[in-house]
Amino acid sequence: MSSHLAPNNLPQNDLPRNELPRNELPRSELPQNRLAKHAVEVHKFGGSSLASVECVNRVVEIIQRNCQLDDIVVVSANGDTTDDLIEIFQLAIENSDQLHQAIDGLKQKQQGLAKGLLSDVNTGALFTAIEQDFALLAKWLQLDIRAHEAELLAFGEMWSARLLAAVLAERVCPSYAIDARTFLVIDDEVNCQVDYEQSRDKLQRQLNGQQLAVITGYIARDAQGLPCTLGRNGSDYSATILAALTDAQNVTLWTDVDGIYSADPRVVPLARKLHRVPRTVAKELGRLGNPVLHAKTLKPLVQVGSHLNVASSFDPATIGTEVGDFGQIAQQELSVTSLNDLLLVESAALKGEQGQQIASEFAALSGDVNTGQLVIRLAQQKLISESLVSLGQEIKFTPVAIIAVVGHQAAQRANLRARFKRALKHQGMIALFNALHQDSLVAVLPQAVTAELLNTVHHDVIKDARHIGLVVAGLGNIGEQFLAMLPRQLEQVKALENVHLVGLLSSTKRLFQLDGIEPEHAVSSFQQLATPYQIDGLVEQLTAHPYDELIVVDITPSEAFSQLYGQLFSHGIHVIGANKWAASAPLAEYQANKAIAAENQALWLGNTTVGAGLPINHAIDDLLQSGDRILEISGIFSGTLSWLFEHFDGAQAFGRLLTDALSQGITEPDPREDLSGRDVQRKLLILARMAGFELSLEDITCENLVPQALRDISLSEFLARVDELDQPFAARLKQAQQAGQCIRYIARFSADAGKLTAQVRLESIATSDAFASLIPCDNIFKVTSDWYQDNPLIIRGPGAGREVTAGGLHSDLANACKQLSSKQHQVKLKGINE
Repeated sequence: MSSHLAPNNLPQNDLPRNELPRNELPRSELPQNRLAKHAVEVHKFGGSSLASVECVNRVVEIIQRNCQLDDIVVVSANGDTTDDLIEIFQLAIENSDQLHQAIDGLKQKQQGLAKGLLSDVNTGALFTAIEQDFALLAKWLQLDIRAHEAELLAFGEMWSARLLAAVLAERVCPSYAIDARTFLVIDDEVNCQVDYEQSRDKLQRQLNGQQLAVITGYIARDAQGLPCTLGRNGSDYSATILAALTDAQNVTLWTDVDGIYSADPRVVPLARKLHRVPRTVAKELGRLGNPVLHAKTLKPLVQVGSHLNVASSFDPATIGTEVGDFGQIAQQELSVTSLNDLLLVESAALKGEQGQQIASEFAALSGDVNTGQLVIRLAQQKLISESLVSLGQEIKFTPVAIIAVVGHQAAQRANLRARFKRALKHQGMIALFNALHQDSLVAVLPQAVTAELLNTVHHDVIKDARHIGLVVAGLGNIGEQFLAMLPRQLEQVKALENVHLVGLLSSTKRLFQLDGIEPEHAVSSFQQLATPYQIDGLVEQLTAHPYDELIVVDITPSEAFSQLYGQLFSHGIHVIGANKWAASAPLAEYQANKAIAAENQALWLGNTTVGAGLPINHAIDDLLQSGDRILEISGIFSGTLSWLFEHFDGAQAFGRLLTDALSQGITEPDPREDLSGRDVQRKLLILARMAGFELSLEDITCENLVPQALRDISLSEFLARVDELDQPFAARLKQAQQAGQCIRYIARFSADAGKLTAQVRLESIATSDAFASLIPCDNIFKVTSDWYQDNPLIIRGPGAGREVTAGGLHSDLANACKQLSSKQHQVKLKGINE
């Protein structure tokens, strides 16, 4: 979408997002007398989106943020105005005593909206127009109101368009209202086929350059020039017609729900939003009763290839649903819909080619021309009966309802068909059709579809269709190993069956493919297709994802990337982090991130921040969740220091041992990073916080094993002087051996009577101590708690290595997906669109 309303002759970026343009905007030098233009986008607002002063004000804000002067705004009648007009029509036919009261009430509603939104000067002008319309209504009532039904119903859209155009002109930019009856020509109210050539020519003569057009939805003229309507919800159809007439790139239907759902969310509370819906699937949804989509809405978009967006005017910041041409992931989406009060028609005349022609002529909802059966609406009974009788064929009508599963090539999915049939096994199903449309399976039932049945079928059919996007940040050794393991994990771990790799990030390049990156070719795809990016705009790019959930796996050592966590959490994006920076950040920052994550139901898992794949974080969390209380945490947390001190027995100088470890890749490129103890210090902090204690890095005393004289010199000079480490370490070892002990670099935390102590240092310990005998590079963790006092809990094993760390990340991923499978989203529902 456009970022904000800006005149055509200014780049969008010339105005800050929050600086809203007004009437005093610079005007183009283009002539102002009815210029032809092409709409960049069409924005349609439904009746509920315009129902009150508050709603209209919200719409004005949406237009300011999302429209340019090239765009077109289409409006429905405000709130329940159309219902009020239909009631007036009925009361007039019945010559009811309540007629004038209803008319007065409607006039007061319209005047009340104008008073609440406009200055006195502009209110007066609008009042005059409203009075003229009601005077015309009074004239029709004196004649025959039946002859003016379409004109009466058109008042709602006209009042709505005039009002919004006046508000925009007063507050935002030059705006004007257009009556669609001045340009939109259809064949008749039954078929609503548009005469595009004539309508396009007439529309171009109506459009004014450098002004925002607000156009009525729902109303048109037929081929004889008579006013007519497009049917209830026809304003959506009007919007897509206008897109075709103006070659618009996008159409946004601003409604009262934030997208298209897997079922009607009023009836099915667990319905999930479909972020991207293939065009043919959306068309089938509209045809089979989806409450958001008008049956004809998508037809005009085929001509120009425009994308359709469905968004909520009550929650405009939330990403809605996009309808267009998408790949495999979007094609897996499914939805359940239903219609009651239908007829099953059975006749020999409905077989074969003749049956196909009749099905097309009557827009049959479903059926099978091989068996001579069609499902139609009740209102079509008389016409189809007359048609079939004229052919001399017997005909049978049976009252029925339908429930349908809609999705890309649904009719070809054998497992879906079987699952659908199982869900309906107790319903006495008359037929299961898929012969007319490949994107749906339609079950015909002898009784109405209840809310209970719709929920049951939705649960049985849609329950495994939740889609999770996966972004991997950090493509070093561990990142490549994680990706190498991913194809097998996706295939074998049930919790990951709807996980899709959609993003890869290095420190300078990115690859985003919303239709999925093949995990088997992830690294090569990144090498060939990745493009540069700036970290400052990364979160905004990530938030524009079309998935139920998004998980970022952070395998970077980057502090800058860890500082994005709060922003990610605020958008409900989940993080699995091997990155230690966020978990060991200053206490206030850490607590803020935890709070943001909790508030937005975002998961933050970090088992691999300590102990690679060892389940130390899981163990601590399990104890706390079970009601235990942690008293002490200690152990050897560094695989590098574990290797060094398991091998250091005095037979070889410490400096030489350190150089050997460096050559084998056991240490960091600068071994002083390991010897400083900072990594162990951060790990102890992370575990203490995991155990529920408020601790800062400064609260943990840390013994740096690098002599002061060697800390600030270059790496090359340090390696040249590494023998200066020999004597100090030899002395520490000798002192320990004389006492029958050994030396180990140990982290210790304790909470004794409310007093917290934490330290990491080189200690002399007995050779019988649990920390004294490890396989080199192993970690060991000892946890003492109320439940584990006399015999503390011990966890030991590899504390480093690409395989075990990548495995730990996959463990967190599976855990996260299991948690998300039961997560429920609250649908912000204001009622279904007018």
